[in-house]
Amino acid sequence: MKSSEIKFKINLDDKNLPKSIQWDASDKEGEGEEATKSISLNVWDNLNHSTLRIDLWTDDMSVVEMKRFYIDILGGMAQTILNATGDEYISEEMKELCDRLVKHVNEENKNSTK
Repeated sequence: MKSSEIKFKINLDDKNLPKSIQWDASDKEGEGEEATKSISLNVWDNLNHSTLRIDLWTDDMSVVEMKRFYIDILGGMAQTILNATGDEYISEEMKELCDRLVKHVNEENKNSTK
């Protein structure tokens, strides 16, 4: 049986807020740790039948980047639910939500640059 490992290293400031985030994975293409501005990790808790979440981001991640990050996450989840369950309805509803959110963010950005 093959084993794979993903590691995160979070450097915190004096208020315990993420200052930098590094990640590495045994199966990724490049060698060594890579920097990122944000991670979102979700784990299904079988015992309590609930989802455990860890969402971290550094202070240099912009609001626009954060919004796009979560829209991308939703889009990926839409594809995963389709692949895993074949449920086209849920997948399409999620994709349509993503489309509306992208339009909203684009409009917001257009209006803020005027």
